[in-house]
Amino acid sequence: MTIALETQDLKKHYSMGPVVVRALDGITLSVDRGEFLGLLGTSGSGKSTLLNLIAGLDRPTSGTLTVFDQSLASMSREELSVHRRRNVGMIFQSFNLISTMTALENVALSMMFAGVTRRQRERRARELLDQVGLGGRQLHRPKELSGGEQQRVSIARALANNPEILLADEPTGNLDSKTAREILAVLHELNARDNKTIVLVTHDSILAAPFVRRTVTLLDGRIVAETRL
Repeated sequence: MTIALETQDLKKHYSMGPVVVRALDGITLSVDRGEFLGLLGTSGSGKSTLLNLIAGLDRPTSGTLTVFDQSLASMSREELSVHRRRNVGMIFQSFNLISTMTALENVALSMMFAGVTRRQRERRARELLDQVGLGGRQLHRPKELSGGEQQRVSIARALANNPEILLADEPTGNLDSKTAREILAVLHELNARDNKTIVLVTHDSILAAPFVRRTVTLLDGRIVAETRL
């Protein structure tokens, strides 16, 4: 089994005046390619910090972090930008869609920076919106879409550059329970059908349990439990 990402004694500390905040305090974790992993824990446990490090949005204080055998710690700013564009797609709790753009334009925009032609961008955006069940809503703007539909657009956007890894940071946090299950079912289908590696941050273990293969629980920046489902 190919390892998608791996950390060894990963730490991220912040200084707030004389106080050192240990957001991550020695995380050793391995995620296989094609795995659907749930990261559990209360607010402040380090879940989002770990996701940001995997995405290359931040750098660790110490320890190692590799994605497909490439060390993120040794990457330049430009190399991290390429890593974010090629290797990872991010899904957020707050959707982060551009309000003046249609669903199609929101998805297509992320491909512009990868040098994809306009015709190719629009074709792939249509295909992805069909894939997440929004074939009839492509020309609607975010305010014309429900919360669940907006999150489906953000999933399509995360898939635009065909990343190996999807990082989902509380993607159901702003949704009711029924819609939340529908969104997790979309992610589960991507994992099962396309072998996408997915790391899902959530505080709701009951909601996540039917969809993920393994859960890792963080507390105060450390792994305190691991369960295979």
